[in-house]
Amino acid sequence: MPKTNTQVIFKEDPGKGWVEPKHMELRKVDFDPDTVTLKEGEVLIKVRYISVDPYMRGRMDTSNKKSYSQPFEIGKPMTAGGIGEVYNVGPGVKDIKKGDIVSGMVEWAEWSVCKAAFPSSLQKITVQEGIPLSWYLGILGMPGMTAYAGLLKIGEPKAGETVYVSAASGAVGLVVGQIAKAKGCRVVGSAGTDEKVKVLLEEAGFDAAFNYKTVDNLEKKLAELCPDGIDVNFENVGGEMLEAVLANMNYHGRVPLCGMVSQYNAKEPYGVKNLMVCVARRLLLKGFIVSDYYSPEFMAEFAQQMKQWIQEGKIIYKETVAEGLEKAPEAFVNMLKGHNTGKQVVKVA
Repeated sequence: MPKTNTQVIFKEDPGKGWVEPKHMELRKVDFDPDTVTLKEGEVLIKVRYISVDPYMRGRMDTSNKKSYSQPFEIGKPMTAGGIGEVYNVGPGVKDIKKGDIVSGMVEWAEWSVCKAAFPSSLQKITVQEGIPLSWYLGILGMPGMTAYAGLLKIGEPKAGETVYVSAASGAVGLVVGQIAKAKGCRVVGSAGTDEKVKVLLEEAGFDAAFNYKTVDNLEKKLAELCPDGIDVNFENVGGEMLEAVLANMNYHGRVPLCGMVSQYNAKEPYGVKNLMVCVARRLLLKGFIVSDYYSPEFMAEFAQQMKQWIQEGKIIYKETVAEGLEKAPEAFVNMLKGHNTGKQVVKVA
């Protein structure tokens, strides 16, 4: 019986509007892991988990050549952060050997041939008891570090301040709110279902939270829940939500701009109308990409502090797991529609 490798291929640029599973397709190709020839610096990985994240929607815009992340190529496997077991290593690969568990950029596939260095940038994982392997794609991976760096480096929260988090039940937002609580802040968040709001209040320790889909006036709701104004807004949503938050910001407030998920599938972008508030109240709005902070020292600090908070019970984490590579396209679309709580991952093997 011939050996194969199942891959998820980027089939079609969805253009403006919602991406659908039909823009991706499963493909089986002949592949024998025992006979594949690895080039200089390559590693063969048996993929265990892949990550699906909002930024990947931008990678489906094949005309966007100036993005911080390269567009997917039509007809080729999609790529994402992943975790897997090293099956074989090519010439010139140091510090990684067969049997190691690694994280890095992999193909959406059962088997992935990766560069040990950039662009895959493989990192060995020391598996710890009590920490699920998939968490290294979430709270101990890129989303967790995004929360940590964006809030602490740009938001600079101080004890007693009010921190607002949009998309607060997502992979990044859920961590942001709990870090802010650990720093002594009052934390308010929003999410898209009553069940997610319950998680924020009863499990994640938020001081207040609301379902933005059932609110008639976002600006008034924020004023009600943030009577002393907002000092730090960790922005994940953009559009009307950003506009409402700006109206409630305090003087010298800080706004880490992490994402604008409300705009990723919009046919027409929403124009925020009150940007003069940023001038009058001397607000700092700063966009960032987590890789801006990929120094060995900061990454080690993040890993040590996050593990400590988890062990102390100061941070809980949620993830939504899709079983099987064939579920990856649907999981990606559902994540963009907010159907997940916490980090969305796909278990491949």
